[in-house]
Amino acid sequence: MPQIKAKIVYNKKVKENYWCCVFNAPEVVKKASPGQFLNIRVEDKELLLRRPFSIHGIQGSGLGIIYEVLGKGTKYLSRRKPGEYLDIIGPLGNGFDYKTQGCQGTMVPVLVAGGMGVAPLFFLAEKLRENQNPKSKIQNVVLIGAKTKNHILCEKEFKAAGFDVRIATDDGSRGFKGYVSELLEKILSADLRHVQSASSKDAERSRGIYACGPKPMLKEICRISRKYGLSSQVSLEEHMACGIGACFGCVAETKEGYKRVCKDGPVFKADDLIW
Repeated sequence: MPQIKAKIVYNKKVKENYWCCVFNAPEVVKKASPGQFLNIRVEDKELLLRRPFSIHGIQGSGLGIIYEVLGKGTKYLSRRKPGEYLDIIGPLGNGFDYKTQGCQGTMVPVLVAGGMGVAPLFFLAEKLRENQNPKSKIQNVVLIGAKTKNHILCEKEFKAAGFDVRIATDDGSRGFKGYVSELLEKILSADLRHVQSASSKDAERSRGIYACGPKPMLKEICRISRKYGLSSQVSLEEHMACGIGACFGCVAETKEGYKRVCKDGPVFKADDLIW
């Protein structure tokens, strides 16, 4: 868990209030895993707490985040220029278990992102692609949910990673009209009909769900996973104060009691959570 000064190499707006920032952080890159996050210091006298950001992707010694400008902290970050330095602690938290459950055997990964939930899932997509058998004919799937077509993030990046990208928008301006969780259930329902009429070999193949987004969406993902008997992991979005598990300010209720999202998560098995 190094604390470093990372030099910014890129920080630009990618869509409306959404920005992408890339900085040089080889110490973090060596240890980073999909689903983990960084705590970044905001140089403002009024803002005492660091801001958590999911690790979005890695290229060489560079590490990237995406963020939405909503308040003073993200506004400060959007004004930082290449060549400036950010005070970073990370990587923090526990990420996705993708090596034992990802593209191994007959498990077909389905990534489900709601809004800014694309942030950690793109890093996961890159790792899943690396681990996948090059001879595999299975195409991984990512479902991206957004309010409107103008809020869709990272579609091109997921396609470049070889994923079958499906879109859901609340207003129907692009793709499926409705919530991304509804699109997931539609796909799984079609899977079930196919399995019921398919050979036993095809029936052995199942989906593994990885999701990040607003809590109501994740709760629905958990319900759907249980309904279809699927394994699912979810990355919780919570307000984090310390980011290292010391303050107990970001707890989630699980079957084993309350867990710290920043330390024990942010990724949890969906079945372990009490919604």
